[in-house]
Amino acid sequence: MRKIKNYIIVILLTISGLSAVNAQGITLSDSATLSLITCSPGPQIYALFGHTAIRLVDPTRGLDIVFNYGMFNFNKPNFYLKFIQGATDYELGAYETKYFLPEYRERNSSVTEQMLNLTTVEKQQLADALFVNYQPENREYRYNFVYDNCSTRPRDKILSVIKDKVVYDYVSEPQTFRNWVGTYTGENTWAKFGIDMLLGREADELSTRWSSMFLPEVLCREFGAVKIIAHDGTTRSLVNAEKIIVPRQDSIVKTNFLQLPITVTLTVLLLGVFLIFYEKRRKKYFKIIDSVLLIVSGLAGVIIFYLMFFSVHPLVHSNFNLLWCNPLNVLVGLFLWNRKLRSVINYFQLANVLLFFGALLVFVLSVQALNVAFIPLIVLLLVRSVNWIMKKSKQLKKL
Repeated sequence: MRKIKNYIIVILLTISGLSAVNAQGITLSDSATLSLITCSPGPQIYALFGHTAIRLVDPTRGLDIVFNYGMFNFNKPNFYLKFIQGATDYELGAYETKYFLPEYRERNSSVTEQMLNLTTVEKQQLADALFVNYQPENREYRYNFVYDNCSTRPRDKILSVIKDKVVYDYVSEPQTFRNWVGTYTGENTWAKFGIDMLLGREADELSTRWSSMFLPEVLCREFGAVKIIAHDGTTRSLVNAEKIIVPRQDSIVKTNFLQLPITVTLTVLLLGVFLIFYEKRRKKYFKIIDSVLLIVSGLAGVIIFYLMFFSVHPLVHSNFNLLWCNPLNVLVGLFLWNRKLRSVINYFQLANVLLFFGALLVFVLSVQALNVAFIPLIVLLLVRSVNWIMKKSKQLKKL
């Protein structure tokens, strides 16, 4: 249902955008204004980091257009495969503001408008650049979550028309990319759990002030403090007015402690350890438990391995989660059911014990920041592997 709704919206926006933007090369009137639009994060995973756009208003010409660099088409061939590879093409959309704002009201996101203090020449150059960029042959670009996205594109377009000296009075303290992500996903959420699984040690590097502007709200704060110094020494602010055009309603978000990742993984660990004692007491072995644990961790490893070696996504190429999410675990989990392969499994399990210890060492030495909810899973995989080795060694002694 949501897909159908999205298709209808895209069609409507395209129609309205074409009718509004066909006036490429238009000369702006003196009453024209350009502004930076910043939308606060929404609850959906794709909206967690907010959004940025540029608004052009010219009452004399009857224009009120939003230029949106966050458009993409699900119907393109191999869209999802390209998304995983990091080869997704986004495009610039242009349509009337009245079609842009309702989505943010509906999801209860605030929309802030910062009026850009540009000269007449700069306004015209920015409008011309946006109209040219909107042409079919120019509107697509290769999306990059950190370095080339819906926030960095408007930033670069605006700054490109300012020939005077731009002075930044940075107001956002630099953080690691992982910490920036945690600011918007929450530190103990399933979204952060999944993202931390895929991010490598590059995400623990300190982002520069400039690269931090990949986040719309950071860009908004930084632009609000930018000064422009002309050749004659006169100074002006880049933003001369700011207002909220879509307010956000206060809402209470309730957190269910039982559904938090750390709660779930700790519970799984306790159950797994309890099962070991139960198996020893009853002299049983629940093969299915180890099989599921290994196959699931192995499938996660397949994704991590693919991103590390075949994806162009940033921040995923040196991922030490591969130590405990070993892709070969899928084979081990399947081999458990074949008696003839037990000797092979023993070697696998011995290697796994070393890898699991290595993963814990990575956490202790801060080689790469690991999500705290990973620790119970690593410990569980470790103790289950040790249990397997001890169980099989006892069996061999009896022979």
